[in-house]
Amino acid sequence: MRLSFVLPAYSEERNLQLLIPRILAQRAAFSDLEVIIVDDHSSDGTIEVVREWSRKDAAVRGVRLAKNAGSHMAILCGLAECTGDVAIVLAADGQDPPEIAPRLVEKWREGAHVVWAVREKRVAESPATLLFSRMYYWIMNRWTAVRLPSTGADFFLLDRRVIEVINRLPERNTSVLALIAWLGFRQVEVPYEKQARESGSSKWTFRKKIRLAFDSLFGFSVAPLKLASTLGLVYAFGGLVYALLLIINKLTNGEIFGAVAAEGWSALMVVILISSGTMMFVLGLFGEYLWRTLEEVRGRPRFVVEEKINVPSADAKESHG
Repeated sequence: MRLSFVLPAYSEERNLQLLIPRILAQRAAFSDLEVIIVDDHSSDGTIEVVREWSRKDAAVRGVRLAKNAGSHMAILCGLAECTGDVAIVLAADGQDPPEIAPRLVEKWREGAHVVWAVREKRVAESPATLLFSRMYYWIMNRWTAVRLPSTGADFFLLDRRVIEVINRLPERNTSVLALIAWLGFRQVEVPYEKQARESGSSKWTFRKKIRLAFDSLFGFSVAPLKLASTLGLVYAFGGLVYALLLIINKLTNGEIFGAVAAEGWSALMVVILISSGTMMFVLGLFGEYLWRTLEEVRGRPRFVVEEKINVPSADAKESHG
């Protein structure tokens, strides 16, 4: 069995120096392994660390993207380059322990195609981070067709069959985790404790989290469109009821609203502002879907590779397969 470790990295120079030896130490259990590090156009010396380790050990390989494309695109790039029978994807910040690789591989040997390393506990995470994470997974499991581990998982093992399917999918604005869950296959979970960062701060900003949440929701759910339809029905029904009440008020000489209440300018402005705001919100939802459709139709590459380090040719990868 050939095992690939895929590491998306963005400005993780110091953490990579500590993490790579821990991964290479897994040769005690897996003699044939490779480490694919995808540098997401870092601003520090991440790519220099990759070059240094690739000279020390031929198992270490690197890809540098021409621009920052995000961790999920970096993962897809790493999966496209790996040659293993299975691949373990983990972040380069050192929070996911590579030492549990034997547990993940054991589940694969038992027949699983996807093995999620599920966060049983998260060390040194802020309450806001934990709250956002719980909300994200609750929304995904409640309002989309995919089912993700409720406590979160971004550390996982994939069988070669799953990798090949993912490599053939052309989607751009998507969540890799949701995509894997959507694919099906046999999926199991292994609990672990997510560690604190050795150094530096997380590059996973609030803005990036919000973007991922929108990509996940719009990519795997029709709930926003159903919400737009529901709002339209509610406003139409409210308008009919209001019109009916106005007629009754007229016939009863002002028994409901009074003789001049319906002529109030303030009430009219409130209705106009609320209805206009709702229409703009609904148009925004439609725009999100249309923009993602345009992104797919244009056919631009999901990521552009600037440099490859110690990466085998396509023929060599086919021979491993």
